[in-house]
Amino acid sequence: MECSNQTMPTEFILAGLQYPKEVKVPLFLFFLTMYSLTLSGNSLILWVVASNVQLHKPMYWFLCHLSILDIAFSSVVVPRVIAGFIPGGKVISLGECMSQLFLFHFLGCAESLLYTLMAYDRFLAICKPLRYSNLMNWKTCLILSLGTVIGGCLNSMAETVLTFRLPFGQENLVDYIFCDIPAVLKLACADTRLNEMVILIDIGLVAMTCFLLILTSYVYIIAAILRIKSNEGRRRAFSTCSAHIIVVGIYYIPVVFHYLRPTSQDSMDGVICMLYTTVTPFLNPVIYTLRNKDIKLALMKQWGKSP
Repeated sequence: MECSNQTMPTEFILAGLQYPKEVKVPLFLFFLTMYSLTLSGNSLILWVVASNVQLHKPMYWFLCHLSILDIAFSSVVVPRVIAGFIPGGKVISLGECMSQLFLFHFLGCAESLLYTLMAYDRFLAICKPLRYSNLMNWKTCLILSLGTVIGGCLNSMAETVLTFRLPFGQENLVDYIFCDIPAVLKLACADTRLNEMVILIDIGLVAMTCFLLILTSYVYIIAAILRIKSNEGRRRAFSTCSAHIIVVGIYYIPVVFHYLRPTSQDSMDGVICMLYTTVTPFLNPVIYTLRNKDIKLALMKQWGKSP
């Protein structure tokens, strides 16, 4: 983009979702309901795990970490989408735009790393059960969890600096539902091809490395499960992994599809983005609750104690 006056705008306008006027109220209610359920469901997971000593295990520590990331991930995007239905709600300040971009990629990277750790935890539990308690102790859990936060922070900081170091003009319409890198780069008064290539490689490298490590873990896990002689043993082993496999699938498929088309930014990209920022954080606690026997028992126990 060629610009005559290279002055960073003090605020941006988010184009938001494109929709017919007659569905404005239903969409507003849908996103408000989904966001409320996301907060409630993930908070319920945190409460159940914290309240039951039987669930104070590394597997559920990582699940609580995932619930916290899901709450934060959804909160970065969905409230802004909801605000877009209100007059004046599409205006976002420069600081808010930078923060949103940073937090979105920070949380997305941290969540990818966490899914990898959860696969590694299941690999140790099933493939190396006798050494599990030594290899995955609380100190190790804490260090690995902090590693996802630090890794996500450093990764996102580099992406944010690369994006906002460019000169910008007076054009301030972000043609997307939130301040994401490809949409913001379109407003820059400079050649952004190098930025796009570096960021695509960075995002692609993190996503594909995590996905391949998860895939490798589950190859070993499935091989170990098939070696179990009893049907009940195989069923129990698979049940501890099935929820994670489903969650990884519904998270990675839209992410990979979206960032393999980084320059498109059409209406379909907004829909895809809504899948992993709105639907996935809502589904995670539902999937883990329905497919995890320990959490279902803990829920029934807690409800039984309720007056």
